[in-house]
Amino acid sequence: MGRGARIRSAEAKGGPRTNNLRWLYAGRALRSFATAFLTVVFPLYLAAEGYRSAGIGFILTAGGVGTAALVALVGLGGDRFGRRTMLLLLAALGLAGSILLAASRDLILVLVASGLCGVGRGGGAGSGGSWGPVFPAEQPLLSASVEPKRRTAAFGTIAFVGVVAGAAGSLVAWVPHLLEAAGWPVLHADRLVFLLGAALSLGMILTTLPIRETSPEPAGAAAAPISTPQLVRRLGLTNALNGFGIGFLGPLLTYWFHVRYGAGAGEIGILYALINLVAALPYLGASRLAERLGAVRAVTLTRAASIATLLVVAWMPNFWLAGAVFALRMAFNSLGLPARQSFVMGVADERRRGMVAALSMLPSQVTATVSPAVGGTLMEAFVDTPLYGAALFMALNLVAYYYAFRYIHPPEEAGPGTAAAPDGRRPPAPRSAD
Repeated sequence: MGRGARIRSAEAKGGPRTNNLRWLYAGRALRSFATAFLTVVFPLYLAAEGYRSAGIGFILTAGGVGTAALVALVGLGGDRFGRRTMLLLLAALGLAGSILLAASRDLILVLVASGLCGVGRGGGAGSGGSWGPVFPAEQPLLSASVEPKRRTAAFGTIAFVGVVAGAAGSLVAWVPHLLEAAGWPVLHADRLVFLLGAALSLGMILTTLPIRETSPEPAGAAAAPISTPQLVRRLGLTNALNGFGIGFLGPLLTYWFHVRYGAGAGEIGILYALINLVAALPYLGASRLAERLGAVRAVTLTRAASIATLLVVAWMPNFWLAGAVFALRMAFNSLGLPARQSFVMGVADERRRGMVAALSMLPSQVTATVSPAVGGTLMEAFVDTPLYGAALFMALNLVAYYYAFRYIHPPEEAGPGTAAAPDGRRPPAPRSAD
């Protein structure tokens, strides 16, 4: 029996695939838990250190440069040295970064530490930690752990796990407030939370060790409906626009709630926990929506609703109404995100999934490092900049995404007569006579 047949036999018995899913879900839960409270605590920690909007935006931008470098390292290194190895490396760097944040007030070290921890690089409240340097390693591993027809459901499940864990993690942002009420200095209370981040990074190492990884078979290249260079170019353009939008949210949104409504870390933490819970259930319905509409249509419609709702947030008269509308926005976003991620893995050459994820995501990481500095500076004059800036670039992303991929189908959607043209385009799948 050949190597490929042995792998398929083991997978059919529920071996490596089933076990991998278990550990990947556990790792996402720990990472989302940590990302949720760091996204709230870190910008307010900087504010307590005396930084204003522009300074906070600059620090977030500078930390994002390191994150962008990690995206490239993980994607290119994962295809060559193993995606599991890259997950271990990221967890170790997160451990080091959290310890640095807890131990030092030096600006340079804080910048380095925030980049290592990936502060704010999980996509914000309700995203389930589905964005950032871990993406080029985690997503190929997840895709290889399920059959194509179950891939979108698996992406929905891991996002659901991440969002629920993020809801719990957001409540940790209340801990510094409680410690301050008990007489702790503000900065000491925040540093204790950073040490919790270090402990969670250690847990990520432990959940990654049991993952089993096998090399994809050479035949995987023949099934790709679009060439890797074409796919990377199209994703690079659309993701660059999306990155600008994401950069206006994340930690800068935390600061917007603080400036616009006077909300503190505890209130924002509770709000983010509720947003995560509201956004959780739609992830589980994402695969059904994608099956009904197709991945690209599902992404397009849900993103349009998400952008429209985001614009409404700026008009809300108080903190909790703004939070409620933002929660609705994240619910729409949740319906399309698993389909978007699964689509990329489905149309990519299996052997190059890490590279595709990294190179296509790198433009979004670069643009996401620019927009916090721009948004933070513009907030000095126009406080609602994060919301309008995010909506503008996400709308541009939506249009570009639809026109780039409307004729491309992953294997589970491709029916008879949908073979790709030389430029990667596919005609719509034929409809039945009835």
